[in-house]
Amino acid sequence: MVIFHIDVNNAFLSWDAVYRLTELNESLDLRDIPAVIGGDEAKRHGIVLAKSMPAKAYGIRTAETLAEARKKCPNITIVPPRHHIYKKFSGELITHLQTLTPVVEQYSIDEAFADMTGCPLLAGRSPVEAADLIREDIYRRFGYTVNIGVSSNKVLAKMASDFEKPDKVHSLFPHEIEEKMWPLPVSDLFLVGRASAKKLYNLGIRTIGELARSDKAIIRSHMGKHGTLIHDYANGIDPSPVLREQPESKGYGNSTTLPRDVTDAEEAKHSIRNLCDSVGSRLRADDFSAQVIAVTIKDNRFRHVSHQCTMPAATNVTGELYHYACALFDEAWDGSPIRLLGVTATKLTRENSRQLSLLDREFYARQGNPPGVSATKLTREGSLQPGLLDREFYARQGKMEHTVDEIRKKYGHNAIFRASNLEKK
Repeated sequence: MVIFHIDVNNAFLSWDAVYRLTELNESLDLRDIPAVIGGDEAKRHGIVLAKSMPAKAYGIRTAETLAEARKKCPNITIVPPRHHIYKKFSGELITHLQTLTPVVEQYSIDEAFADMTGCPLLAGRSPVEAADLIREDIYRRFGYTVNIGVSSNKVLAKMASDFEKPDKVHSLFPHEIEEKMWPLPVSDLFLVGRASAKKLYNLGIRTIGELARSDKAIIRSHMGKHGTLIHDYANGIDPSPVLREQPESKGYGNSTTLPRDVTDAEEAKHSIRNLCDSVGSRLRADDFSAQVIAVTIKDNRFRHVSHQCTMPAATNVTGELYHYACALFDEAWDGSPIRLLGVTATKLTRENSRQLSLLDREFYARQGNPPGVSATKLTREGSLQPGLLDREFYARQGKMEHTVDEIRKKYGHNAIFRASNLEKK
């Protein structure tokens, strides 16, 4: 097996620089000056998304705030993101890689795995030589640089591409692990985040090599299945294949950073409704329903809390998603000023049939009427008449929401919206 991992260097900034030079005919190359791609500070998304090498020399890091970046480099050039341009560049790169090998897996907008096994480009060349040809060709063709990691599996190829940057090819085959990977800090290992690194440090494990040589059973006892996975990765074990087609989504989620800290529950629920509207629309577009819904809250001290529940039946109806999301919000929120809200729908199914259960009636009896169902439709005991939601509400609501989806698809998202979204005078 010969696997390449292709990673665009400082993707957003590189792509923006190329776009400015080739499409806008600008003479200044953002890659040659201290520059960053930064989020919208007015909407409190003011973080560094990508940075130039001169900006990195000032100690500027991805994901830090633009205010912190300015302190390190007062003359920093801050450029707003152009996501539609980045998507175009990404698509062109993937299409080009697919001309080299049919087995290409897009890992993120600026990363891809390619299974080069048996590829004609390898005829008479070593894998590193072939990767070097691809690296040079991408620069000539598109005007930006990439790093390429070369190995026999995906995790080692990914680790190799993260070695010295930019515009480099690195190999990391199993016989090179001990020399090239084991001396690295354990936090450099793929899928070892801050929390995992802290647990490993508490176990006296500082390097990838120490993790590789540790007892797998002990790691698993402290970190569960994730411990087994990263122990395998530390030893260069990864049986996962390069997938030609992306697997179906395991969930749909949307979050929003609020323009100001919110302390009113109704105002927060207005944002939750918009998030449920977006999630529901995406579920319907892909013909999915979700069984589990979760709500995430981040307060103004950046503390996170998330609650989830399993709904009585899988659904993609915005009104029902909103109903359960509000109940979760009421459970999770402690009254702290809210900075961010998120809604996620998981445990997906394409099964469209639905049968009303006692849990439906019990939930709505506790929480109030379901969206669109009047009090006169309830029995004296406060539970729903059997079959009501299935026969009337869901059929009616589903047709209405599909109609809204079609109108937005044809005329734009703002062609039709909820009255609650009208700006208050």
